[in-house]
Amino acid sequence: MFSASVLTAFVLIGVAVANPLNSRSSAFQIHELRETLPQGFTAVGPAPPQQTLNLRLALAQSNPDGIVNALYEVSDPDSASYGQYLSKEEVERFVAPQPSTLDAVNTWLKENDLTAKALSPAGDWISIQVPVNKANDLFNTNFTVFKHTGTGAQTIRTLAYSLPESLRGHIDLVHPTVSFPTPFAPKAPSASAVQGSYHAAVSQDGLAAACANGTTPACLQALYNIPLTPAVHADNQLGVTGFFGNTAHYAWLETFLETYRPDMDPATNFSVYGIDGGDNDQNYPSVLEGELDLQYTVGLATDVPVTYYFVGANTQDGDLDGFLDEANAILALDKLPQVLTTSYALEESSLSFALADKLCQAYAQLSARGTTLLFASGDGGPGCGNDDGSIFQPMFPSTCPYVTSVGGTQSFSPEEAWVGSSGGFSNYYARPSYQDQAVSAYLTAIGDANKGSFNATGRGFPDISAKADLFVVYAAGYFFPAFGTSAASPTVASIIALINDRLESAGRPQLGFLNPWLYKTGYQAFTDITTGNSTLQCSDDGPSHAWNASTGWDPVTGLGSPRFDKLLDLLNL
Repeated sequence: MFSASVLTAFVLIGVAVANPLNSRSSAFQIHELRETLPQGFTAVGPAPPQQTLNLRLALAQSNPDGIVNALYEVSDPDSASYGQYLSKEEVERFVAPQPSTLDAVNTWLKENDLTAKALSPAGDWISIQVPVNKANDLFNTNFTVFKHTGTGAQTIRTLAYSLPESLRGHIDLVHPTVSFPTPFAPKAPSASAVQGSYHAAVSQDGLAAACANGTTPACLQALYNIPLTPAVHADNQLGVTGFFGNTAHYAWLETFLETYRPDMDPATNFSVYGIDGGDNDQNYPSVLEGELDLQYTVGLATDVPVTYYFVGANTQDGDLDGFLDEANAILALDKLPQVLTTSYALEESSLSFALADKLCQAYAQLSARGTTLLFASGDGGPGCGNDDGSIFQPMFPSTCPYVTSVGGTQSFSPEEAWVGSSGGFSNYYARPSYQDQAVSAYLTAIGDANKGSFNATGRGFPDISAKADLFVVYAAGYFFPAFGTSAASPTVASIIALINDRLESAGRPQLGFLNPWLYKTGYQAFTDITTGNSTLQCSDDGPSHAWNASTGWDPVTGLGSPRFDKLLDLLNL
């Protein structure tokens, strides 16, 4: 049985308690309660009473189950509605708060002299600014300063908060409260300067020759049979997520294309859509992730228009670090990218379920409108859920059932599991029905292996995989080798974007949310990865923990790596 302590780190409850947190009023109900501090945090003392807090309130949506049902109807290849994606207005009707909710919230705001700002296009997220002492009264809590012992960084949070009875059923959560900040994972892909062997473009005379000098566009084209044929539809968009500090430099992309795609116009570029003040400032140095993501989308999805959705430093979503801001910004657009790849992740346990689920619901909205959402699974193998690694740590958003998680492979002839590929099982989300057969077969095959370290009933990830080793990236005058699932996700995104271009030429809709199709029939176009493993040692004196690749789905490489030619055949293109 899975450890209950992991599952109950957060509790979302709606029962009255006899002793409210502050004993200020009996007209409150505890709404979210964190039973333990996250690893590495200690309490410093009460938060300064006059310090301003920027709090976000998630309002209850009209029909959150309805948007999920609609998503599955348009994503299931056996459905009569397959490919009939929802419009912006149709999605917003599902998620916009009911008039009764708006009335209750507006009355509460007026009674407390508060002014709210809408944060989402449907109005289901708002923000308020209040001093600590007033926030304590509003939510019957005690905001406290906490310190991260590893970094020394301080943050204001609480371990529990309450809602007045007038807001019961109208507010889903208040944020940031019981979720604590953690850095992104994976970090920028590991790299070291190589000034010699990676300068020459490799020959395409066979797979071994194409991949002899590292993973380049030619290597990926040979390995996955990706064509050089340019895309033809200007409205077929590929989106790439970027976060502050991950600038992608135009001049370096040009050098990369001159070296590894001499058949392309080296001036081929990408657009930038700024969010939270993001502008892809060319004067910022490179930390390689932005270069990697753009060089291997522009340089692989030939002539597919690429947009860099760049989130700046002025994020509005607290510990979600721009993930929700990006989702809401794209949802506000009339025209969405058909594919969006994101090379960043968070530890699932760093977020309360209520907060994670709000972001997951936003992804359901994007997917229902026809966007293929791809997320790198992470670079930490099984993950460390505790100090000795006896409890594994799943990664979010990969555990969200409405996105496609991309793990990593390494080598070629044959490909095998990449040693860092994150994977496992969610502690928050039950296994979706589209995974039942594939994941159940895996669990039966492994028997008692890793028993007690993971939630066997949870959503399994990754869903698919692609090469994650020795990607050659150009930056600041040098070619660097980079590793990580943050390289695998842009690769898959490029393949899906090129497939979408062929579908549009055939008068058919884009692929949209992949998973129901993948697990039902799409897996036939993927190469099953059956050797290798992902391994992690959580402490210097502790044992190593691993997931092994195996026949069929596994939590290292998912259903395997894509073959462009097989995808064309399977889709009758």
